[in-house]
Amino acid sequence: MKDYTTKLNELKAAGNLRRLPKIVHKGCMVERDGQWMLNLSSNDYLGLASRADLRNAFLEELKDGELPLSSSSSRLLTGNFTAYTALEQLMSERFGRESALLFNSGYHANTGILPALADKQTLILADKLVHASIIDGILLSGAPFQRYRHNDYEQLETLLKKNAGQFEQVFIVTESIFSMDGDVADLRRLVELKKSYPNVCLYVDEAHAIGVRGRNGLGIAEEQDCISEIDLLVGTFGKALASMGAYVVCSRVIREYLINCMRPLIFSTALPPAQIAWTQFLFRRLPDFAEERKRLTLVSSLLADALRGKGGEISGSHIIPYIIGENEACILHAEELQRKGFYCLPVRPPTVPKGTARIRFSLTADVTQDQITQLIKNS
Repeated sequence: MKDYTTKLNELKAAGNLRRLPKIVHKGCMVERDGQWMLNLSSNDYLGLASRADLRNAFLEELKDGELPLSSSSSRLLTGNFTAYTALEQLMSERFGRESALLFNSGYHANTGILPALADKQTLILADKLVHASIIDGILLSGAPFQRYRHNDYEQLETLLKKNAGQFEQVFIVTESIFSMDGDVADLRRLVELKKSYPNVCLYVDEAHAIGVRGRNGLGIAEEQDCISEIDLLVGTFGKALASMGAYVVCSRVIREYLINCMRPLIFSTALPPAQIAWTQFLFRRLPDFAEERKRLTLVSSLLADALRGKGGEISGSHIIPYIIGENEACILHAEELQRKGFYCLPVRPPTVPKGTARIRFSLTADVTQDQITQLIKNS
């Protein structure tokens, strides 16, 4: 067997060894080794995960039905409970699109959709900073691909002019809010580029935007008024929606094709019906969380302004990078902030480019202005 111990020691020496944290949660606070800290690394963007009022209201609704805690099967066998189709119908109506399809996770979605739809006659043009799950999906597809410079739409246009006529179809792939920089894609510009070619499709991952952006919480595509123009609008329930699973909003034809050809969907046991019911419970209420979205915008702007010149100027969202540079300095600074009561984590290469190690602040709606002010004073 390969000497994995040596490899682990190499990771440790480089400061890149990962460990599962032992923490206890209480609202926006976490406890580790007897110390309570403000959680600045959570994806619970709207602060819904610890809301007892929502949980209790849902459990009251759940009493009236019989929703199993396991589907016990894939949806294509015996696991297609009515809860799934009810949520998909609700989502297609809210987004104003023909259909929606649910998946077990964002990783499942991103590693399954492109391999199902793309082939050797397909070119994939992906933003340089798309999430690792999208990169994995691109590689699994076996399709030729190129990565354009981050949010550089002039380079993307050049690539389209050069290559679109040589392939049966082209996918432009991007996130709407990028997970490490927190900046926002110009989806309207991407739609314009897509419309210039009859064989180009647009794939947008709204994992970090669903729930927190747009008048009704439907993401950057709603905010930029282009939902109907995006061929594959992907998102997750495991962040702002305080649940688990993922979705794609698309045409009816694409939905049916994915049901027939997407391996992670076909060969995975579906999420528990009770879990799907919880997701629907929260998704129905997305328009009602306007105050939470407002608070999140306020504290995010406060921190981003304080970190201008250090990474705050990059962000256009609740994800705010504090770029330190070298790995060791980043780790030491994160540890110092933790000692002062702020649970924030260093992000290092290869997750981010070399020389841009950073503390990634991921804010939630239940973090207060006073807490952000204290963080700024201690940063």
